[in-house]
Amino acid sequence: MKKISTLVLLAVTLGALAGCNTVNGFGKDVEKVGEKMQDASKK
Repeated sequence: MKKISTLVLLAVTLGALAGCNTVNGFGKDVEKVGEKMQDASKK
């Protein structure tokens, strides 16, 4: 389960990095990834 979660998180991170066009957008993307990590750790 951890391996799958790690792969999903990596895919989301790469997608966020590929999708952001500005520094502001990058900051928001990083914040969302952090929130996803916190949510995953609570489960």
